[in-house]
This record gives sequence, C-alpha cells and structure tokens, in this order.
Amino acid sequence: MSKDNLYGLILAGGRGTRFWPRSRRNQAKQVLRFLGERSLIQQTVDRLRPALPPERLWIITNEHLQAEIARQLPEIPKRQILAEPAQRNTAPCIGLAAQILHSLDEHSVLGVFPADHVIGKPQRFLRYVRSAYRAANDGHIAVLGIMPRWAETGYGYIEFPSGVAAGSFESAPVRRFREKPDLATAKRFLKAGRFYWNAGMFFWKTSVLLDALREHQPKTASILASLPSFHSRRFLPQLRDAFPLCENISIDYAVLEKARNVVGFATDDIGWNDVGSWNAVYELLPRDTWGNVAVSDLLAEASTGNYVDARGKLVALLGVKDLIVVDTPDALLVADRSKAQQVGELVKLLEKKKRDDLL
Repeated sequence: MSKDNLYGLILAGGRGTRFWPRSRRNQAKQVLRFLGERSLIQQTVDRLRPALPPERLWIITNEHLQAEIARQLPEIPKRQILAEPAQRNTAPCIGLAAQILHSLDEHSVLGVFPADHVIGKPQRFLRYVRSAYRAANDGHIAVLGIMPRWAETGYGYIEFPSGVAAGSFESAPVRRFREKPDLATAKRFLKAGRFYWNAGMFFWKTSVLLDALREHQPKTASILASLPSFHSRRFLPQLRDAFPLCENISIDYAVLEKARNVVGFATDDIGWNDVGSWNAVYELLPRDTWGNVAVSDLLAEASTGNYVDARGKLVALLGVKDLIVVDTPDALLVADRSKAQQVGELVKLLEKKKRDDLL
C-alpha cells in the first residue's frame, strides 16, 4: 500500500444547532474553539497530519462555512474545500469525493472523518486509522467502532461477532449495523459487549465505494458520474445543477447496511467524544471546586455544576445549579444542563419565527 494513494475526506457541512447561540450558519460548531486555541476542524486536521498531509485532505462543507474553513486551514489547497450546493446527507457527499478522487487517482483509498470530534489519544487513534486503511486497500469497507462507555440512545451501533475483543488492530467482520436504540435495547447492547458506537469513520477504495453506489444507489451514482472533469471550468456549474437531484440519504442506509464486504475495528479507549452538546463541552473542560466550568469571568456563590461562556463580562451566579449560560452580542442562552440536547429545538422555533438574524 502506497501512502501516496491515501486520502482523507473531512465532513464539515453541519450547522451545530445544539450549540446555539455560539454556533450560527456562518460560524458553526466545527469552526469554533471550544477546547484550546484551535477550532474543532483545525484539531481534526492536526490529528490526521502524521498519516495524511494537508495536500491529501479534502473537505466538503456548505456555502456559509467555505470561506471561514479556507481561512482557518490555509495549508489545504482551496480547490479541495468544496461546498455542497444542497444538503443531501452523507451518501451523495462522500460519493462526490470518491468520484473526484477516483478520476485523479484510480488507486485512491479514502478515509472519512467528521470535522467536529475530539480524540484525546490521537496516537492510538492513528494506529486504528492505519489498520483501517490497510483493510480498505485489500478491498474491504472498513469502519471504526467506539467502545461504549454507557447505554447511549443517541448513537447507532456496530454489531461484531461474539468474542471480538476491544483493542485489536486486526479487523473483524461486521454482523450488522443497528439503528439508534431505545434505552432498554441500549442497555442490552452494553451488557452483550459486542456492540460498539458508530462514529461515522469509514474507509474504502474509491473504486469499491463507486461500485457499491452503482449497485445500491444507481440514480445518485449516475448523476455523479455525469459530472465533467474536476479540472474543467464546467465542473462547479454542473455540480450546482446536478447535486440537488441526488437522493437524500446517509451512507449508512445507502451502502453500509447493504454491502457484503464490511469489516470493523473494535477500538479500546481512544478518548473519543463527538462534542454533541454544551453538556459535552462541560464534561471535557476542567471544573472548579464546586463543579463549575467557566470560559469567561465567573463569580459563583452557593452555585454548582454550571457552564458559563459570556466573554467580555463577569457572570455572577447565586444559588443556582446545573445551568448552561452562553452569552453572545445578540442572544443569551440560559438552560438546564440536562436539556442540553434540546437546544436545537430553540433554533427550530427561531426558524418558524423567521428570525434569520439569529440563525
């Protein structure tokens, strides 16, 4: 396997609505700095750099974020930071990248990485990444399974055969993909020990993926195959016209659940977190003696378990607990930390009220 044939696709098209009011269309979650001085997408590129130099990384985002991502990542060629003309979920998005890369390098092997994850043990993570690329180079579709730490209902699961142990760098056949379960089912998955969280990291030869799309999503495959050469002046205009015609479907439903050659890696602890809500940020940052997390000036009296982000001003808390307080120039969020996953519902209400100024 030649390292020159390995490529990475970073998916960066989401809006991060659960991080409102900090996350907006033009400054969404993936380009924000929650942990340290680098944004989530910058950290993703940094983490992959030992295996994938910037010139072999591609990013697919949306028109609102394209310029900001290019500004944050000057090391990645601008032509490799593409904006989807329309949101069509992950299958057309990944298929587009595979179509382009296969036209440029018929031996290309592609890894897919979300832009907004945190991985606390990057060196161990990269060992799995390299193993997955080897499996993909052998013709398999490879996935990384995250060892579950609790009975989570918000993730899909990857089912491995019995006896597969966490921490092996040898691939194992994937029995099936499971949808997001109810709590009772999630508890059974956790107890069984062979179900791992699906973190959305996939690896395949571009030729293998394109063959799978032709078999399982022929309409989308045909649309993508009709595009002119990536170097052609007609590429972007035709992409704008054609891409919205693709089926709106995830790569899991479109390919992974139907493919016959899927293998997986049952990872042990790599410090993975999908940073899915303000509560996740709270859990990742250091706390004071009373369990408060503050990324701005905080005065707290008889207050515990709070997350405060109100840059440029002092926040004084008295007799409150488990709150999220996020202040921006035009909006203030005060929420119960247990409701952090529901912050996106506020964005839906703003959309109904046509408050585009706050989106």
